[in-house]
Amino acid sequence: MQLFAFGINHDTAPLAIREQVVFHAENLVQALRDLVDQRPVKEAAIISTCNRTEIYCANGEPHQAIDWLAGYHRLKPQYLEPYLYQLRQEQAVKHAFRVASGLDSMVLGEPQILGQFKEAVRTAEQAGTLGLLLNKLFQRTFSVAKAVRSETDIGAATVSMAAAAVRLAERIYPGIGGRGVLFIGAGEMIDLAAAHFAARSPRLITFANRTMERAQELAERFGGRAITLNDVPGQLAAHDIVVACTASPLPIIGKGLVESAIRARKHLPMLMVDLAVPRDIEAEVGRLDDVFLYTVDDLGKIAREGMEQRRNAVADAEAIIDTQVVDFMHWIATREAVPAIRALRDVAERSRRHELERALKRIARGDDPQQVVEQLSHALTNRLLHAPTRALNQADAADREQLISLLERLYQLGRKE
Repeated sequence: MQLFAFGINHDTAPLAIREQVVFHAENLVQALRDLVDQRPVKEAAIISTCNRTEIYCANGEPHQAIDWLAGYHRLKPQYLEPYLYQLRQEQAVKHAFRVASGLDSMVLGEPQILGQFKEAVRTAEQAGTLGLLLNKLFQRTFSVAKAVRSETDIGAATVSMAAAAVRLAERIYPGIGGRGVLFIGAGEMIDLAAAHFAARSPRLITFANRTMERAQELAERFGGRAITLNDVPGQLAAHDIVVACTASPLPIIGKGLVESAIRARKHLPMLMVDLAVPRDIEAEVGRLDDVFLYTVDDLGKIAREGMEQRRNAVADAEAIIDTQVVDFMHWIATREAVPAIRALRDVAERSRRHELERALKRIARGDDPQQVVEQLSHALTNRLLHAPTRALNQADAADREQLISLLERLYQLGRKE
C-alpha cells in the first residue's frame, strides 16, 4: 500500500510562494475529485492553511500528483520544485503525526492545526476521496495528537497568532484602549483576534465582511459595529489598527486606498496586520510612511518568543510519535498480506464445501454417520496438507531447508533432532 505526502510550508517557502498554491475552501471538494479522476492517485486529502499546503495521497504516482498541483495553480512544476518536500511511507506518517501535534507549526504547539486536519478529512469524505488507508492514517493522527497534548507540555504557554497581533499593537501604541480596530473578514482567525483585542477595551471595534450577517454576529458578541467590504474605503481612516484575514484570492486593500486614509488621518500612524494567505493587503502598502504592515510570517516570529517550556516537551512528543509510526507501519504491512490471506481462506472454504457436500450425500443414502464424519475429517486434513507436503517433496535441498523453517514457524512445530 503506497502512501506519500508532498507540499510546501513556512519553513520551505516564503509567503510570496505559499500564497500561489492555496486552495480556497469552496474549491477543495472539486479539486480533490479532479486529482483522483485524473488518476495520479486513488485517495487524496488536502490541508491548505496560511502556513502550509500539503497533499496526502495513497496508491499513485508522486511525480504525477506534483504535476497536477502545479497545473491546477497554473504553475510549472520546476517553479515549485525548490520549495517542495516529498515524503513516502513512514516519513509521510511521521510528518502527519508531527504536524497535527503542533511540532511542525510556525508557533510550536499551536492547537489550530488539529482542527484544520479534521476539516481536511471532512472535505475529503465529502469529495469521496478518502479511502481505507488515508482514513486509517488520519484517525490515528488524531489519536496521536491527543496523546501528545495530554501527555506532554507541548501546548503550554502557547502564544497564538491572534495574541501575537495584540502584543504587536501594544508595542506600537501606548495602549489599545483609545484606539479604533477594524477587522476585515469573519472567520476563525478574526474571531480569535477580536476576542484578544476586545479584552483591551478599544474605543471602536468594526467588523467588515462580504456578508453582513456574519459581521453583525461578531459585532454583537464583541460590542462593535458591522459594515460591508464596500464600506471599508470610507471607514478605513477612522481606525488605528486593521486586522485582515479573508479567503479572497486578490488583495482587498490597495496602496491607493491606504494613502487616502493616511492623508485623512493627517499622517497619524496605522498598524495593519495581514493574517491572510493569499494576502489581503498589497505588499506595497508596507512601503508607505506612517504605516506598519505585518504579515502572518512576521507575527510568527513574535509568537515564537518564550518557547523554552514547549521546547523541553518536544523530546517526549517525538518519542510518542516514533512509537505510533512503528505501530502504523506494522498495520500497513499486515494490510499488504490481506490478498494472500483471503486467497488462502478461499481455497480452504472451497475444500470445506466440497467435502461437506460429499459427506451429506453419503448420510442421505444411509451410510453410518460416524464413519462419514471420520472420513470427512481425514479428507479435509489431506486436502489442506497436500500443497505444503508436495512443495516439500519437490523442493531441492536449498529450498527444502527454507520451506521446513517456514512450516515450523507457520504451524509452530518443534524440530526433532
